[in-house]
Amino acid sequence: QVQLVESGGGLVQAGESLRVSCAASGRIFKINAMGWYRQAPGKQRELVATITSGGSTNYADSVKGRFTISRDSAKRTVYLQMNSLKPEDTAVYYCNADKVLTSNGYVYTNWGQGTQVTVSS
Repeated sequence: QVQLVESGGGLVQAGESLRVSCAASGRIFKINAMGWYRQAPGKQRELVATITSGGSTNYADSVKGRFTISRDSAKRTVYLQMNSLKPEDTAVYYCNADKVLTSNGYVYTNWGQGTQVTVSS
């Protein structure tokens, strides 16, 4: 019912910037919060940043001041601008949409397929 498609990942050098995007599609009326999570090899998936429908944001301490999350509600798209990238930012980045109101009611916790971000030193 809810599809999330990430794009924009890739390979960059330390200190460079990258922007990833996530577009939601389906019979969607409203999306509550959207966010980005990441999972590095051998590690658990962790929160990177979230943004509510009202624009309130939350960031992991490790990315504060370097990453910026934003959303275009009309386009049902969330972005993550990543600056001053570090090798430890290397991970698969997953998009998340929480509490999505669809034609069939609420759908909670939706995930994209992930996009690889690799930062070389």
